[in-house]
Amino acid sequence: MKIGFNLLLWTGHVVEENFPLLEALKNTGYDGVEIPLFDVSDPEHFKTIGQAIKDNGLECTAVSVCPDQAHSLISPNASDRQGGIDHLKRVIECGHNAGVQNLCGPYYQELGNFTGESPTDTEREHAAEGHRIIAELAQQAGIQLTIEYLNRFECHFLNTMEQASAYVKQVNHPNFSTMYDTFHANIEEKDPLGIITPNLDVINHVHISASDRGTPGKDHTPIIETIQLFKKGGYDQWFVIEAFGRALPDLAAATRVWRDFFPNTEEVYEFGYQYIRDAWDQG
Repeated sequence: MKIGFNLLLWTGHVVEENFPLLEALKNTGYDGVEIPLFDVSDPEHFKTIGQAIKDNGLECTAVSVCPDQAHSLISPNASDRQGGIDHLKRVIECGHNAGVQNLCGPYYQELGNFTGESPTDTEREHAAEGHRIIAELAQQAGIQLTIEYLNRFECHFLNTMEQASAYVKQVNHPNFSTMYDTFHANIEEKDPLGIITPNLDVINHVHISASDRGTPGKDHTPIIETIQLFKKGGYDQWFVIEAFGRALPDLAAATRVWRDFFPNTEEVYEFGYQYIRDAWDQG
């Protein structure tokens, strides 16, 4: 089992001034960090990021998205879908340069853009075509693709583990899986714990996120039970804390963070780390 921390708590684009965070997280006990791959205009920049992560004795996962409708894999417009494929090719290049092991996120549609309907067979077919291409390229780059389902207030394409599992099987590529996020499961699943064991075959990553996006363990989400179920099922991969604050106005707006959920970021990564470690050790 590895414990990671998503750097979106501080930034949507890692730069040199963020490097001291790497040492602080390593000293806390973290095995790795999860970096945002949003601004992928300069792939060379991520070689510097990757070296800094490595120099601090950490491993690396990443999160990415489809930035807008012109890069959506579920768009009815073929040029939009090609734009999405081209964007994800650049994401993979940047991730490879940074030493990313696993790329998670909802990289299938523009977030917050709804059709007013359930996902269609055509949308699933279009997205699967694109994801098969990217899964193959990512495999060659040494990166596992791990698609993320989100709650219904953020997207309409994948909202539950049942949908995500079926979609993974539709894509049918050995380098394509899904993940579990305690925040989204808390909103969408009728039985957030009950869906874990039956779907362990398609889960390759776990986000530990509080119900308010604050400090894990200081909310009502059954995080201890979640971690122990994964351990019992033989899962031995990443548990990555994902929390959001108000430091970045654009990101705060996107994640609907209007108030402070913790006194300081140190509480999030220090308390959160120990909470996960204790849950695993006691499981």
